[in-house]
Amino acid sequence: MSPLILASASPRRHELLARLGVRFVVEAAAIDEGVHAGEKSLPYVARMAREKARAVAHRHGDHAAILAADTSVVIDGDVLGKPADHFHALGMLARLSGRTHSVITALCLRRDGRETHCEVETRVSFVTLSREVCERYLATDEPWDKAGGYAVQGLGGAFVSSIEGSYSNVVGLPLAETWLLLAEHGIDTLLGAPG
Repeated sequence: MSPLILASASPRRHELLARLGVRFVVEAAAIDEGVHAGEKSLPYVARMAREKARAVAHRHGDHAAILAADTSVVIDGDVLGKPADHFHALGMLARLSGRTHSVITALCLRRDGRETHCEVETRVSFVTLSREVCERYLATDEPWDKAGGYAVQGLGGAFVSSIEGSYSNVVGLPLAETWLLLAEHGIDTLLGAPG
């Protein structure tokens, strides 16, 4: 059987999927990740995961097993993507400061022309951040390719006062849900099948 294709360029997703002991190859999907006018956060991440899986399936056919994911940071109903520049990142951190936001990941596993989807939401609370703290953080390399402009698994984890839900979801791939989805499709992991 061909290995699973991970439709993502994210090193964090690679690392998390590798922890499950899955045999996989990486093939990033180049799609337009713009939010449609009036599109809510949950439908947006679900659409992104589906479109990534379908873009890779288009190159491999229906028999390939493809896992795609999309993660967004959401506050006040707004999807915060990756920061475009310093001031964009500063604005994101200012919005997250002292507040609770959601991190939503949508998963799409496509195999034999069939798609299975799930979405996972984690609530993350930040301590209050001063402008100086934000500037010091933005002087590092860490925030620039991260949704919401922070990395919970790195220095940005110091901003987090509490997490309600899946920690690995905030990193970029909810492990429990990924394992269950793979098992449902007969894709082997180090853990075997649940139950």
